[in-house]
Amino acid sequence: MKACVLPKPAPIEKNPLEYAEVPTPQPAKGEVLVRIHYCGVCRTDLHVIEGELPPRKSPVIPGHQVVGEVEGLGESAHRFRIGARVGVAWLNRTDGVCEYCRSGAENLCDNPAFTGYTVDGGYAEHIVAPEDFVYPLPDAFPSEQAAPLLCAGIIGFRSLRLSGIKPGGRLGFYGFGAAAHVAIQVARYWNVEVYACTRDVRHQRLALELGAKWAGGTFAEPPVKLDAAIVFAPAGEIVPAALKALRKGGELVLGGIHMSPIPSFDYDLLYQERRIRSVANNTRRDGEDFLRVAAEIPIRSHVQLFPLREANRALNALKNDAIPGAAVLRIET
Repeated sequence: MKACVLPKPAPIEKNPLEYAEVPTPQPAKGEVLVRIHYCGVCRTDLHVIEGELPPRKSPVIPGHQVVGEVEGLGESAHRFRIGARVGVAWLNRTDGVCEYCRSGAENLCDNPAFTGYTVDGGYAEHIVAPEDFVYPLPDAFPSEQAAPLLCAGIIGFRSLRLSGIKPGGRLGFYGFGAAAHVAIQVARYWNVEVYACTRDVRHQRLALELGAKWAGGTFAEPPVKLDAAIVFAPAGEIVPAALKALRKGGELVLGGIHMSPIPSFDYDLLYQERRIRSVANNTRRDGEDFLRVAAEIPIRSHVQLFPLREANRALNALKNDAIPGAAVLRIET
């Protein structure tokens, strides 16, 4: 099969992904083989490719927002029929026995596997995955629009939940890429006011088109105090500005898997019971709940398509904020 393989981490400007022929994987017991049609391009892929996340598998095929159809079944796999449209996300599997899994916090599992990081991912024509961690996809959205929902959407949804925002509340978004442009649709569905802080004028314009009450620069102060805020951008220097925008008792959620160092700041920004918390991965329940809500709305992703062989170009565009919405790889067959 054709795939984009990362031999070793390197700056994306060096175009380190190699478009090559590799063996088609075979499903093991309890796994399904998926023929991939689309794979979303995520900032986490950049963190893997550039080595900001410590290498765990080398070489590796990145990609963890996979949409395709079931083409083969491993022994004892019976959850899906051949031809079923499915999605494969970041959380590839968990051990199911550690204290976190037993308590329902499988996103914090002690021995997890992650698609496109510790196991091969979706920048390829095929992928295998445990059937218990594969999502059936609702018919409410086309396949190319479904791809960004499988990480940007799910993580944005978990971030919304952890923010504690309520209907009628005021919520800030810092950074307005793939996750934020999906999360705002959920927030507006829940009757939440959104205030978008992002450096790119095109992203500010998209935020307003999607229903934001206000949009300004990354460090601009929103016109009202916020009940909660989510930092989607992987930039630690945003944290003090986001704290400053919160009302007393406000919640600040950090929605990325990697972030540059957070600078020191005055205690006054944290005082009055403001809180900071991170989002780590997601549970399958997050994914199932989000996909149900996404179908109810229904979510409409803004996508820019790239051929699989041009994954390097898509990632360079992503790094330079040149993608309004989400980049998605189209897997040629």
